[in-house]
Parts: sequence; structure tokens; C-alpha cells
Amino acid sequence: MRVLLIMDPFIRVPPQHYGGIERVIADLADGLAAAGHDVTLWAAPGSRVNGQVDPYGHEGEWTRWSNIRNMAALAGRFLSQGARFDVVHNFGRLAYLAPVLARDLPKVQTYMRTVNPANMTTARRLGARRLHYTAVSAAIRDTGRPGGGDWSVIYNCAVPSRYPFAGDTDARTAPLVFLGRLDKIKGAHHAIAVARRLQRRLVIAGSISPYAHEQEYFDRDIKPQIDGSLISYIGAVDDRQKRAVLGGAAAMLMPIEWEEPFPVVLPEAMLCGTPLIAFRRGGVPEGIDHGRTGFLCDTADEMAALVRRLPEIDRAVVRREAERRFSDTAVVAEYERLYERLAHRIPLAAESPA
Repeated sequence: MRVLLIMDPFIRVPPQHYGGIERVIADLADGLAAAGHDVTLWAAPGSRVNGQVDPYGHEGEWTRWSNIRNMAALAGRFLSQGARFDVVHNFGRLAYLAPVLARDLPKVQTYMRTVNPANMTTARRLGARRLHYTAVSAAIRDTGRPGGGDWSVIYNCAVPSRYPFAGDTDARTAPLVFLGRLDKIKGAHHAIAVARRLQRRLVIAGSISPYAHEQEYFDRDIKPQIDGSLISYIGAVDDRQKRAVLGGAAAMLMPIEWEEPFPVVLPEAMLCGTPLIAFRRGGVPEGIDHGRTGFLCDTADEMAALVRRLPEIDRAVVRREAERRFSDTAVVAEYERLYERLAHRIPLAAESPA
């Protein structure tokens, strides 16, 4: 099939550090190309995948006017090139599909964030045809479903060869890890509280937000706790560093304070064999089999208690479940089946996430 993938040009595909959506798009593009499909990507300058890349926009630019320019640029491309694709798969804003909404062309709109159902209603009023929505978790799907439309759940993926199984890391002595953007809603302060209560080493990795209120949070609640011994901060990490941090950890802590859609770091950690202990928010519980691949809880006190149960987890099982559910091979195959059904107008049965 001739597949067009679209992404907002704010971060290049794949990203060097932060950028979960962009990483998934890169893995999807490469997987589709490996399966013999003709892949084209419209994304930020500097993007690279195994397929044709047609850049647009400016990396790092996110203003009202840049968004208008991006929409105009894509509209022009659709007018001149839209007919050559068998399916269009958009990971950016739904408005990017406006020029082809009413065309008899299979279209997929993927959401990795909370959805405004009014957008589905607007698309329908604009005469949307052959448009299918996917969400990276049932939790996200359910935020958009009230607006109507056909929906599927396809989780985020990671590449097993990029995150090799780390083996039997000692659950009693290995450090805990927090990996994510250092915004308050990600809960690094809770991870620190757990580590201090248990006197367990905690490695914090991730980028500091450019927003002033998040920098204030880091300076006030995180930085004073970093002592380089019990609590260490290693900054943003690339794939090589991430493998080492995740693979050497007893567990990854995810004490999130928001409805997290479905973080890419979840399958990345699991592929290393590293269990997760997470707050029961958003789509995260859909990725963790409580007591088998990790634990779910609601408070830092509960999280601390569950750290003591880590020896119950078989890390080889964690790896196998990640390969089965969240490998790039498994997720690319799901999207391929969806493309084929849409292209051949095969009705999609009601789906429930595995």
C-alpha cells in the first residue's frame, strides 16, 4: 500500500530525547517499509525514516501563525499529491485532514492525548468520509467517543532489539528509576518520597520543561533532594543511556498525577524486563498486569509497600508480555490490518483492547 504519515513539525521524527509520538511514528514508518509498503512521511525538517520524507514547517515552532502556515502547506500538498496515496494516517491535529475529509480516501486519525469530542462532531458536519479514529488507550478513546465516529485502540510500541532483555537484575538492591519529563504531573517528587522512605537509590532521568512554572517546580521540589548518592539526576537520555538505566533498575516508578494516555516508556521498560509500579491513572493500568508485570496503586505509601514485593515479579515474563503486546512488529501488524480493512471497506467489529 502507499501510506502517507503526517506529524506536527514541532519535533523531528525520530526524536533524539523527548518525543514519544515522534518515536512511535518512526517505528511505524520503518515497520511498514520493512513489510513492503511505500511510505511517505510529512514531518519536521531533519526527520529520517525508511521511506520518503517530505519536510515542512520549522522544528520547535508552535504559534498560532506557524500552525496556520503548516495547515496551508499541507492543504497545498493534498491538492497536488493526495490522489497518489491509498491511505492517509495523521498523528497531528485533525484539522490537517480538512482538505481530504470529504474525499473517498481511507483516513486514520490517531490520538495520543485527551480528545475534544467536538472535533469529531465538526468533522462529521464537514462531510467526513472513510475516517477512522484510533487511540493509544481505551482511556483516551473514551474521551473522544461521545463525539461519534468509529474508534479502535492500538497501543504505543517500542523496538525489542533497541531495548534488549537485561536479565535478572536484583530486585532488592538495584536502584529504582524515574524516567520522564520533569513536570509536576509526572510525579518525580512522589518517587523521591518513596526512595527516601525505603532508603533505596533512585535514578531520575528526563528533560526539564521550558515552562517557568515547571522550572520552578524542579528548583523547589526536585533539585534540593538531589544528593548524588541516594537521589541522582542524570538529565535527558538517549536510547543507549535509556537501555542502561532501565535495564539496571529494580523497577520504574510512575507516580503520575494526571490521566496519562499511554507513555512510550512503559513498553521500553518492559522490554528490558523492568517491572513498573504506577499510580492508577489514565491509560497506564491497561499496560500493567498487576502482580505479574508490575503493580498498580494510588498513593506514595502504597507504592513504597509494593517496592518490597518486586521479588515476586518474573522479569522474563515482563519481557515476553512486552514483545507480545507492545513490540513494533505487533503494533505495525495492527495498523496494517486496519489499513487493509479501510481500503477494502471491510466493516470493523467492535474492538476491546488486549
